[in-house]
Amino acid sequence: MTFTLTVHEGIADIGREAWDACARPTGDPFVSYDFLHACEASGSAAPQEGWAPRHLALRDEDNAVLGVMPLYLKGHSQGEYVFDHSWADAYERAGGRYYPKLLGAVPFTPATGPRFLHHPDTDAATVRQALLQGALTLVERMGVSSLHVNFPTETEWTDMAQSGLLPRQDIQFIWRNDGYQTFDDFLAALSANRRKTIRRERRDAQADLDIRVLTGAEITEAHWDAFFAFYMDTGDRKWGRPYLTRDFFRRVGETMADRIALVMAFRDGTPIAGALNFIGRDALYGRQWGTLEDVPFLHFELCYYQAIEFAIARGLSRVEAGAQGDHKIARGYLPSPVYSAHFIADPALRGPVADYLRREGPAVEAQRLEMTEELSPYKKDG
Repeated sequence: MTFTLTVHEGIADIGREAWDACARPTGDPFVSYDFLHACEASGSAAPQEGWAPRHLALRDEDNAVLGVMPLYLKGHSQGEYVFDHSWADAYERAGGRYYPKLLGAVPFTPATGPRFLHHPDTDAATVRQALLQGALTLVERMGVSSLHVNFPTETEWTDMAQSGLLPRQDIQFIWRNDGYQTFDDFLAALSANRRKTIRRERRDAQADLDIRVLTGAEITEAHWDAFFAFYMDTGDRKWGRPYLTRDFFRRVGETMADRIALVMAFRDGTPIAGALNFIGRDALYGRQWGTLEDVPFLHFELCYYQAIEFAIARGLSRVEAGAQGDHKIARGYLPSPVYSAHFIADPALRGPVADYLRREGPAVEAQRLEMTEELSPYKKDG
């Protein structure tokens, strides 16, 4: 079969039907047309913000789309959650030009998921290799420094390493559903001290507040207005400049409401805090959160405990609560491996990066195992 690869400067050029024919079977909300289009059309992931789409589409002789890859020409390394700033600094001090680079990822979303999407009537490995070779060819033709694929599945990661990309491993904290029917079932799996602490944290956080989990038509524009205020306030204090625009939340609210669980805390009918989650086929993904009041343990309640309750009620296998934060371990979220893969065009930079990653990988895995052994809140016999 003869394949053709086309490069698109916007997901709308490929179209919802063709894109989602490849993305929908994955059950991943972040690679859906609606999520990626909301990032672009809202101006959140746009060329003026350093995110220039260069999505790949693999087509057959009849121009039918067999596979797609979300791909961006990046002018910086912000909003990626896989940190290569030191590589960029070293290369540019040596006279090289690190930016722009190519990034295969979902903007602002450190969640593991497929990065090479294939139509269900095609062979996944064949499409994956064709898209990867297309991305590598684009590096050469555009003369950019590198290709980075962030948070792929383990299978994709392994295949990319076999194709010569440099593999990298990191840690995230994930809660896993061990067949729990209720939140108390989960608590019963923990040590007595952790059960007591979590019950106290929940009691203190919920005092005088009305906490609701909204999804689908329950979410109104007034809720999004309130949540955006929380997001902007927290983002201004933590990051300096939040990434997502108000229009992004409007768009996902219109097109993805049934795949959203918005946890909101109200005091006397007025919303004071919220946490945004996206619902996958088998997982709940925690994303942004914000608050206008300093309420003890409210972050844990909205982001971690409410997410666990929702996942148990929906029969979901896990909750992925985003990047960083070893405080999550005490709340039942154990350290788990996440992946990225990197192609560096210039051997003068590729060699030092490869050496660094060879040393970093075992250290990261040792840290993960040590944290699990020493900090796990679960009963030792469990």
